[in-house]
Amino acid sequence: MPIRLIVGLGNPGQEYEQTRHNAGFWLVDELARNTPRCHLSRESKYHALVAKTAIAGQEVWLLEPQTFMNRSGQSVGALARFYKILPDEILVAHDELDIPPGVAKLKKGGSSGGHNGLKDITAALGTQDYWRLRIGIGHPRTMNLQQAVVDFVLHRPRKEEQPLIDEAIAKSLSIIPLLCEGNFNAAAMKLHTVEK
Repeated sequence: MPIRLIVGLGNPGQEYEQTRHNAGFWLVDELARNTPRCHLSRESKYHALVAKTAIAGQEVWLLEPQTFMNRSGQSVGALARFYKILPDEILVAHDELDIPPGVAKLKKGGSSGGHNGLKDITAALGTQDYWRLRIGIGHPRTMNLQQAVVDFVLHRPRKEEQPLIDEAIAKSLSIIPLLCEGNFNAAAMKLHTVEK
């Protein structure tokens, strides 16, 4: 099953634009920028910014919910139902506390790991069996920061972290065509291989 819907998670509004929690938006913004004739535009019936494009010869939807993070399922559920997109044809790009900056991981299913955006999408789809592209932002505890998680995700990455996150997003973008062809093993191998 190739990927037909790529969702980037984040919070709408200028005050959140540069925050760690918006890593999913950053990925979809970059994907739209690098795809010819692809423009995200506001679609009120999906409460989202939406674009329809072609990647690797496949028709693919890009989606950035414009609800707050904990209501992301509203957009994802509405578009998936309307276009009859199955959960295993959906890729959700999101920030991941359990992975350090500079690393991205691909996985299918599993718990939300406390991520409110994933929790709401799981509730809207009625299953955890959709693909996730986990963009590492690190955890305040492993970075020796005395910061609550909620505060950490709603702040900008430190200047040494941002290039690492950008790098992980660039590497993630390189596997999107493979995902849109349904070639998940090759995509995971490419993403998870550390270059020497």
